[in-house]
Amino acid sequence: METRGVFNKALGPNTFGFEAPARFLLNLEAPALYEESIRRNEAMITAGGALLAETGIHTGRSPKDKFVVRDAGTENAVWWDNNNAMSPAHFATLLADFRAHAKGKELFAQDLYGGADGANRVKVRVFTEYAWHSLFIRNLLIRPELHELAAFTPEMTIVDLPSFKADPARHGCRTGTVIAVDFASKTVLIGGTSYAGEMKKSVFTYLNYALPEAGVMPMHCSANVGPAGDSAVFFGLSGTGKTTLSADPSRTLIGDDEHGWSKSGIFNFEGGCYAKTIRLSAEAEPEIYATTQRFGTVLENVVIDPETRIPDFDDGSKTENTRCAYPLHFIPNASETGRAGHPKNIVMLTCDAFGVLPPIAKLTPAEAMYHFLSGYTAKVAGTEKGVTEPEAVFSTCFGAPFMPRHPAVYGNLLRDLIAKHHVDCWLVNTGWTGGKHGVGRRMPIRVTRRLLSAALDGSLAKADFRRDPYFGFAVPASVPGVEPHILYPVKTWQDKAAFAETAKKLVAMFQENFKRFEAHVDQDVKSAAPKNQMAA
Repeated sequence: METRGVFNKALGPNTFGFEAPARFLLNLEAPALYEESIRRNEAMITAGGALLAETGIHTGRSPKDKFVVRDAGTENAVWWDNNNAMSPAHFATLLADFRAHAKGKELFAQDLYGGADGANRVKVRVFTEYAWHSLFIRNLLIRPELHELAAFTPEMTIVDLPSFKADPARHGCRTGTVIAVDFASKTVLIGGTSYAGEMKKSVFTYLNYALPEAGVMPMHCSANVGPAGDSAVFFGLSGTGKTTLSADPSRTLIGDDEHGWSKSGIFNFEGGCYAKTIRLSAEAEPEIYATTQRFGTVLENVVIDPETRIPDFDDGSKTENTRCAYPLHFIPNASETGRAGHPKNIVMLTCDAFGVLPPIAKLTPAEAMYHFLSGYTAKVAGTEKGVTEPEAVFSTCFGAPFMPRHPAVYGNLLRDLIAKHHVDCWLVNTGWTGGKHGVGRRMPIRVTRRLLSAALDGSLAKADFRRDPYFGFAVPASVPGVEPHILYPVKTWQDKAAFAETAKKLVAMFQENFKRFEAHVDQDVKSAAPKNQMAA
């Protein structure tokens, strides 16, 4: 079997049942995929050499259109409160229609790994209708060596056909867009959306389902490691700073989004990064900015000057969710192995638009589990129609859309690993200080970086701490190089009564949200909940 280029002959069980005269282009590299993308009018080349594509009406994921096949194997294993169900019969019909839709098309295929740990990886074949989608997923997953491709036998298959329109009545879905996951056959079907991120998150969803049974913790986090081998993981939802804060020039980047934690340590699921580019600048984020000026990077929905083709990263007229997808080695200090030892520190990132959380707090293991299950961040006013003040968002495990199993499965795994390896845990607010969004200011990134540096080098754990009067966790009383008042959120607000009212409101939101987990956790985790009380 050829490992690169065109092949028209059958691939036996690896053709995925596609009928002739389907034509496949297997494992093309960036130059050929550029050519194919341009030939098909899918994309254009920017001044810096990156490939620019638009995703149409879908400028982000479609979580409401994602379905899991409900069968004997998944009935009691999947958290159905969080996952839409599809019947095996509907999936079989959808699969047959995908195959019929692909007949006569020229498809691209990439053979890739999900997971840098050979003992805990999945071999994935990804069929795509678009050439630029093939480059995207080639950038984002782990590319096997040439000699490995010769014997590559896929265990999981993703079929990505943006031109396919699902029929809700026929396929048991919601709209013409569908992401259908069948864990039994390890198959994912993606139709009706050109947003390339659905592919990478489908691999993450599969690993989130498969790895816990092997005692491996899947994590929606970035990770890096210091010169002494002291690794750290950064949990966080989109926009909280996972990519930015893990890209630290003094530490080696392991990955920016998805990792596993096994008995051997932590490992990246991916071989690339998918970074937001809105308001990206060379001054604030030089490593990430540099990737947008390179051949091989894919830019999504970025506005460019029509004459010069220079990107304008400040322009969010198409979407605030502009992105760049690039191989990990485009970052100068990226890990070559995608692996590191057990973490010394866990950082949970939250963008608190209410402006009442301190910039950093130290968490006990019980508090860490509480905040991990809570997965708090906030939407800001103006981001959606009708949103006039900050809105709390609770996405359990900092990644609810990708969690097939009940959060307690992941929470208990994390708690056991924290205890076994004596990990220090921190909650970091990258949101607002001095008032809620619209009144206060964004937490200065220099403050966040200074506090994180002190946490990761071990010095912050030795500081004097006070108890936050609302949330109960430990907050450092002072940190060298950080203005003292910023560590006391109430001192940054002019209106102290408004602070107290806002803090109580957020505490009540935490308490209400956690009611759904109380039956699944021990008393010490319940006791880690914030308490409504007057500030001292």
